[in-house]
Amino acid sequence: QVQLVESGGGLVQAGGSLRLSCAASGRTVSNYVMGWFRQAPGNEREFVALFKSSSNTYYYADSVKGRFTISRDNAKNTVYLQMNSLKPEDTAVYYCAFQTAVWYTPTQPGQYAYWGQGTQVTVSS
Repeated sequence: QVQLVESGGGLVQAGGSLRLSCAASGRTVSNYVMGWFRQAPGNEREFVALFKSSSNTYYYADSVKGRFTISRDNAKNTVYLQMNSLKPEDTAVYYCAFQTAVWYTPTQPGQYAYWGQGTQVTVSS
């Protein structure tokens, strides 16, 4: 089992920044994928960004590319999502997700086994 706890959400004006954190505990694996997703009211959960430890690669949705950055601190078992130049359309509940290493790039919610509880991000215009 893997437990994920997000933090760092809040209210910010358009153009501002937030950094979300996702602390992982429980089962330890060397190869994994950590993903960030978001879900706005009435919308499906959508992919935002991911990190694959096996290849040390990052992948971003086009809508956030150049504005969001995913990073990790292995010593703290924590993954971060730095969000800059925020827009009102970024308003959503943000979730982190965990999967053991896979050969493909998992950008669908169903491809992840573990989820955090979510943290609300609200961007005012």
